[in-house]
Amino acid sequence: MHSIYRWTTALILALGMAVTAHADDTASQIRQHTADHRMLVLGELHGTRETPLLVRQLVDDYSRDGTPVFLALELKRAENPTLRDYLASDGGAAARQRLHGRAFWTVHDDQHDGRRSRDMLALIEDLRALKARGRAIDVVGYDVNHSDGNNQTRDNRMAAELRRLYRRVPAGARMLVLTGNVHAMLQRPAGAPPEMQTRPMASLLRDLDIYSVGLQAQHGQYWGCAGTCMARSVPEQVARGPRVDTHAGRQYDLWVWMPQLSVGTLVDP
Repeated sequence: MHSIYRWTTALILALGMAVTAHADDTASQIRQHTADHRMLVLGELHGTRETPLLVRQLVDDYSRDGTPVFLALELKRAENPTLRDYLASDGGAAARQRLHGRAFWTVHDDQHDGRRSRDMLALIEDLRALKARGRAIDVVGYDVNHSDGNNQTRDNRMAAELRRLYRRVPAGARMLVLTGNVHAMLQRPAGAPPEMQTRPMASLLRDLDIYSVGLQAQHGQYWGCAGTCMARSVPEQVARGPRVDTHAGRQYDLWVWMPQLSVGTLVDP
């Protein structure tokens, strides 16, 4: 029994190390191409284990030399006071309860788009720990409530909020934005369905020093909603390196393919 336990523990640790190594590799590919762009927009497939690890690695890399890093997450702005308090806390049980107990995180079924996960909460905790060690890191939500159900209205408001936040970022700082892959597009893709927003969020920010990255994977699953929220498969891709796109009609400035994606641990599934 003990040998089985040791073998299982070793396997879990090995898998965790492999995922972390893949995050480091992908982060290196992104940093290689983003140069000095001040706003880096990452277009993700929601609800994965790997993307929060990638974001953590990028924040760690960019902040290591003392550069201030401002991370904007696709969370409601109403979460910002609690996020600010948590980042300044000791990360103890009382602070975790205040963060985790917010209505945004305390969903009781799996019918949400994957932005709420224990993996995202672990990312926030990791950044709190980095900040406690002296890193210049801030984390905010930029999602804006809208009542008309119009996707374009939401993208307009999120773009306006990111523009406002960008103006607050000090010179020499780096702003990272994690968002859904459609919001990160520099223009509406040809042949998109009529209900898709005409101008995605990132396309409204092109006058800023923005660099948009499409996060893809060679295989695996993410958590998505199209009527029903469920695990959805990533189209299989052969192993490939990053692809820079400079065409006037491009959706992203850079495409990267992680080795795989897996569905994260949803909060209170």
